[in-house]
Amino acid sequence: MKILAIESSCDETAAAVTEERRVLSNIVATQIEEHRLYGGVVPEIASRRHTEAISAVCREALTRAETDFSGIDAVAVTFAPGLIGALLVGVNFAKGVALSANKPLIPVHHLRSHIAANYITHPELKPPFLCLLVSGGNTVLTEVCDYTRFRVLGGTRDDAAGECFDKTARCMGLAYPGGVTLDRIATVADNQKYPLPFPQVHSGEFDFSFSGLKTAVMNLVHNAAQKGEEIDVPVVCATVRRRVCDMLIEKTLRAAEKTGCRQIAIAGGVSANSELRRRMQEECARRGYSLYLPDLAFCGDNAAMVGVQGYYEWQSGNVAAASLNAAATMPITYR
Repeated sequence: MKILAIESSCDETAAAVTEERRVLSNIVATQIEEHRLYGGVVPEIASRRHTEAISAVCREALTRAETDFSGIDAVAVTFAPGLIGALLVGVNFAKGVALSANKPLIPVHHLRSHIAANYITHPELKPPFLCLLVSGGNTVLTEVCDYTRFRVLGGTRDDAAGECFDKTARCMGLAYPGGVTLDRIATVADNQKYPLPFPQVHSGEFDFSFSGLKTAVMNLVHNAAQKGEEIDVPVVCATVRRRVCDMLIEKTLRAAEKTGCRQIAIAGGVSANSELRRRMQEECARRGYSLYLPDLAFCGDNAAMVGVQGYYEWQSGNVAAASLNAAATMPITYR
């Protein structure tokens, strides 16, 4: 089954053609350079750029896959969650294609598609497994019971892990995207030099909190500036990275032990973080767990993962009517 997939939830306009777990084409038009001028994504600009790029991106995806609209069997599109204006561009374009080509329209949840990025990299991976979803907008720890059935164990109470990285990087004057820059320049963590907090959530065993860490870094930077002192940016970056990874790894391993899951996957933009990947590989090897990480090319937003998840949504009967609308927020467990 060939699926034309469309992704426009944030600042990447993407289209792909997939066949079950096989990627026939994957095109991404990024807006990073433009948003770098503002230190973050400007939703209105993102929506306008999606509108300008989406037709050409879809056409290129079909060309690279050596097919056209008549050669696809369905259209899959990210409809939630994300920036509402950006999502609407992709949803409305997909609805138009599906209607004009007389193809089924498959709605795909953004977080489910990030999990599906692992299906591309690891053809052998099948549910059930435990997945840590970490990105700029979401941090969720979930059991993947089946391809379209999930049980959420915990999530962030405030900021997402990627948001913590991005905002602490921004307050230190690092280039956008902050989390990527922070990971690149980080050296060695020093808890004595910069004793940053380890936030705890006492009422949710597998919940996370990152706002306290973010605030501590902002206070550190501002206090140093008021005193005319310089901070060791690479060491602060490494200490922040260590704190975030400590929280993510500790709760993921505890959840694996409690649920009995011996297969663990990581997904989302933060799954590209070098320390998270290295330390999780070490910890899982020590415990005899199987760890699944997406290729770096599929960690960020892309349409190939949307197409792969779209195949499983279609198999489960999840097909949308022409009245499909976008949603800025929606739990991964929706039906």
